[in-house]
Amino acid sequence: MALHRKLDALLALAPDIAVISECADPEQLLARGVDLDGVSGLVWNGENKHKGLAVFGFNGYRVEAAEQIGWRLRHILPVHVSGPVDFNLLAVWAFNMQGGITRKHQIGPLRRALSRYRSFLTDRPAIVAGDLNNNVFWDKPGYRNNHQGAVERLERLGLTSAYHALAGETQGAESVPTLYWRDRTKDGPTYHIDYIFLPRRWLPQVREFTIGTFEDWCGSGLSDHVPLVLDVDIT
Repeated sequence: MALHRKLDALLALAPDIAVISECADPEQLLARGVDLDGVSGLVWNGENKHKGLAVFGFNGYRVEAAEQIGWRLRHILPVHVSGPVDFNLLAVWAFNMQGGITRKHQIGPLRRALSRYRSFLTDRPAIVAGDLNNNVFWDKPGYRNNHQGAVERLERLGLTSAYHALAGETQGAESVPTLYWRDRTKDGPTYHIDYIFLPRRWLPQVREFTIGTFEDWCGSGLSDHVPLVLDVDIT
């Protein structure tokens, strides 16, 4: 929320592509004094003009919503990225419990999106990134919305979690959180629910992968989430 207060922190990361959850729409950003002159592309999707999902392009990267975009899938944004490197991006801000996904037979928005956008994710190199609001820590036997099921489907599409592949940790056993929930304290409830899934064949070309610190982001009052930053040399 309140990207107009946090833009400098975002720009300090020097992103080419940024996936931002809980972002106001472009008109609201401009009304709040956000300077978009340095943005080379912007796609937004949401039902609430103050709180949607946005993909920003910088440094000559252009972003365009895919023609087959399913507006009924809440906060799932398939984007064509073009520029120095072309690829597809499925940006995600998944609503599970808040979206009413509570019953054993129900599947969440990410699983539905992976089915709907399968060709989008296989036509050319693709990344799936964002707040997935899930972890195998919460998986229940037989539930269709289990996170492990989404991970396995992504793996079948040739995509792997950058954090887990590079840190050598298993799903559900993450030592670094991405969310400092509720209390926003370092010792309060913490979870790993934000992910970047990239093509497995890109792993050798990863220059750096980092997760923001509590002190820089939560302790400073910017957010209860910390950013995931992936730098890949694919030129």
